[in-house]
Amino acid sequence: MVLIESFDDPREAELAEAFMADGYVIIDVDDRPRLDAYRHEIVKLVCRHLDCDLPADETAFLDSIHERVAVVDVNALRLFVFEQLNRTAWARPSYLSLARSAVDRIVGNELAMQNKVNVSIQMPNDVTSVLPVHADPWSAETPYEVVEWLPLVDVYDTKAMFILPPEHNRTVRAAMSDLPDGGKSLDLFKMYEDKFRWVSVAYGQVLVFSPLLLHGNVMNEVPETRWSLNTRLTGLFTPYTSNEKCLGRFYWPATVKIMSRIGMNFKAPTGFDG
Repeated sequence: MVLIESFDDPREAELAEAFMADGYVIIDVDDRPRLDAYRHEIVKLVCRHLDCDLPADETAFLDSIHERVAVVDVNALRLFVFEQLNRTAWARPSYLSLARSAVDRIVGNELAMQNKVNVSIQMPNDVTSVLPVHADPWSAETPYEVVEWLPLVDVYDTKAMFILPPEHNRTVRAAMSDLPDGGKSLDLFKMYEDKFRWVSVAYGQVLVFSPLLLHGNVMNEVPETRWSLNTRLTGLFTPYTSNEKCLGRFYWPATVKIMSRIGMNFKAPTGFDG
């Protein structure tokens, strides 16, 4: 049948169904050579900071960085990579392009993007790099966003992050409101420990997830260092819930269609009100 009776694109149905069921999708990056080039630039920054030669095996180099860098020095390395990466013109456009097909179908094709690409390094047995369980909208980010989370090495077990599936996440607010302190001192990880899902992601794949879901990490007990990048994406015209994390501050326009540009510059004529 040539005519259709639905506005839905059947190509999006499978991805949407998986995202609705799990709160995330894991896909192969849209451009593997671009990912390899992106990681290579990060490795170059690491070597610049450490004053060492470029490695023959970038995966082994990143996985074993804890053999070169002490825990007390890892944040200085992370900040150097973060600052230098985000000075480049290619950091954000190239990053978005690695998951563009999924983000367009899940969020939309007119996007606002977080103003930075974040860098995370989690060494083995480093308690200082633990990210406690949380949901991003609790810190005033828009509930319409997704996180594009990209590992630069294979991540699994405690080297990975955890996410609370939607069916359990729906119970969090009620569970916290029943507590005397509203859950302020509640260890949510302990409360939902057997419900969290550890998300294994191989290098060459990207995780796109809803940060409405509780997520975080624990101490990395795998004898390898985790390297990952992340940033947030939302529909350009979706509501922003705070002045601190709004368009023009926390989020910047990324993909704006020409008619939106025209419309945003339209000024209605005056003098016709009587």
